Amino acid sequence: MTAAALDAGPPAAPVGAEPRINWTILILGFAGMVIGQFMAILDIQIVAASLPQIQSGIGASADEISWIQTAYLIPEVVMIPLSGYLSRLWGTQRVFLISCGGFVIMSIAVGLSSSVEVMIFFRAIQGFVGGAMIPTVFAVAFTAFPPAKRVTASVFIGLIVTLAPTIGPTLGGHLTEALSWRWLFFINVPFGLLSFFLVWRYANFDKGDASLSKGFDWLGLGLMAVFLMSLQFVLEEGSKNDWFADDTILLLAVVAALCGPAFVWRSLRYWNPVVELRAFNNRNFLVGTFMTFTVGAALFGGTFLLPLFLARVRDYSPAEVGTTMVVSGLAMFATGPFAGRLVRVLDLRILMFGGFMMAAWGMWDAHAVTTEWGFWQFAGVQALRGSGIMLAMIAAQQVTMSTMPPHMVKNASGLVNLFRNVGGAFGLAYLNTSLTTNTAIHMGELTSRISVTSTGMPDMLAGMTARMAGSIDPEGAAMKAISGMLQREATTLAFGDAFALLAIGCAVAAFVTLLSRPVKPGTGTPPPADAH
Repeated sequence: MTAAALDAGPPAAPVGAEPRINWTILILGFAGMVIGQFMAILDIQIVAASLPQIQSGIGASADEISWIQTAYLIPEVVMIPLSGYLSRLWGTQRVFLISCGGFVIMSIAVGLSSSVEVMIFFRAIQGFVGGAMIPTVFAVAFTAFPPAKRVTASVFIGLIVTLAPTIGPTLGGHLTEALSWRWLFFINVPFGLLSFFLVWRYANFDKGDASLSKGFDWLGLGLMAVFLMSLQFVLEEGSKNDWFADDTILLLAVVAALCGPAFVWRSLRYWNPVVELRAFNNRNFLVGTFMTFTVGAALFGGTFLLPLFLARVRDYSPAEVGTTMVVSGLAMFATGPFAGRLVRVLDLRILMFGGFMMAAWGMWDAHAVTTEWGFWQFAGVQALRGSGIMLAMIAAQQVTMSTMPPHMVKNASGLVNLFRNVGGAFGLAYLNTSLTTNTAIHMGELTSRISVTSTGMPDMLAGMTARMAGSIDPEGAAMKAISGMLQREATTLAFGDAFALLAIGCAVAAFVTLLSRPVKPGTGTPPPADAH
C-alpha cells in the first residue's frame, strides 16, 4: 500500500452514508495531543520570562544564559518539517509518543541541571524531540475529523498556538516567585504524562508505511538541518553580535545561503524527499504560509516587546509583567468561539483581512507609548492585537490546510508550523535590531537638542547636584542620573518605533490575504468552479 493511500485514511463511506466515528475516542486522543502541543509551545515563553533567575541559579554569564533559549529553538526547527515524513513512516501515534516521552524526560534533566553547559545540552535535545508534538496536531485536525468539524478543531488549535506564548510570561513569573525557576521545567511532567497516556490509549488515528524507509534522503535531511539550524542561529544571535560584523554570523549566513537552495533543488529532484515542497504549487497554501509567517512575527514579536518594555522601562517584576500580559490571552480566549462561527459564514479572506487590520490598529496605538504606560494603557492595545491575531490565525489555518490533498496534509502541516516559527524568529531579530539602532539614534537626537536649545539644563544639573550632595561625587552622580533619564526616554521612543513596525507589517499582510482564492465558508473547500 502506498503512503498516499495510508495518509488518506480508511475508505470513504458509501454516498449518502454518514461515516461512523467514535467521538469519545477521537476527542480524548485529540485532547491528549493538544495538551502536548500546548506544553511544547509554552516551554519557550515560560522560560523567557525568568532567564535572570535561571542565570543567578546556575551561575551563568549573560551571554551563556541566552543559549538556554537558542539551544531549544535551533534543533526544534529541524524536527518540525521532519515530523511529517516520520508520521507517514511510523504513524502519528508512535511519533507523538516518542516526542512526548522524550520531552518529559528532558524537562526533568533540564530542571535538575546544575551547570549551564549541562542545561544547554539537555535543552537542545528537549527542543528536538518536542518539536514533533506541534505539527502532528494540525495534521490530525484535518485528517481525523470530518470536514464539518474541522473548523472547531482549528479553533482549539488556534487557542493553543496563540495562548501558550501569551500566558507564558504570566505563568513563568508567578511560578518562579512562588516556587523556583526549576519548576518552569518540572511543570511539564504531570501534563506530559497525561498527554502521553491519552495519546497511547486513544490516538491510534493512522498507520505508518515502512516502505518509505527505502531510499531515505539522507543528503536532503543533512542539507535541511544545516540550512535551518544556520538560519535560526543567525536570526537568534545576529542582533546580539552586530550581525555580519561577527565572523561566525557571517559564516553561518553564507552556509544558509548555500544550503537553502541546495535543499530545495534536492527536494524537488529526489523521488522520496524528506519534505515535499510541491505543496507550494497550491496557491492558497502559498498565500497561507505567508500569512502564517506574519502571524508568527506579530504573535511572538508582540509577546517579546511588551514584557521587555515593562521590565526595562517600568522596572516591573516577572509577576507584574505576567499580570499585565494576561489581557492579550483573555482577548484571544474570548475571540476563539466567535472566530469559529465567523469562519462558517464569512469569506475567509475577509476574516484574515479584518484580523490583521485589528492587530495593526492595536500595534499602531502602541507607537505613542510613554514612560508612564502600564496595565491600563496597554489593555486596549493587547485586546485589539489578541483578537485580531486569533481571527487571522484561524482563518489562515482553513485557507492553508483545507485545500490540500489528504496525502499531503502531514507534510504541509510541518511546513506551516515551520513558517510560523521562522516568522517569529525573523520578527524578533528585526525588532531587536530596531530597538538597538533606534535607541542610539533617539539618544543622539535628545542630547543634541539639549546642547543646542535647552536653557534649563544648567538649572536641572544644579538641582540634581544639590540632591546628590551626600555622595562622593555629587556632580558626577547628577550627570549619571540625567543620562539615565535620557536613556530611558530614548528607549521608550525606540519601543514606539518597534510597535509601529509591527503595525505596518500586519497592515501589509492584510492586503496580501486578498490574493488567496475564495473558499466556501464553513467547509474549507474551494468553490466548484475554482480550479486547483
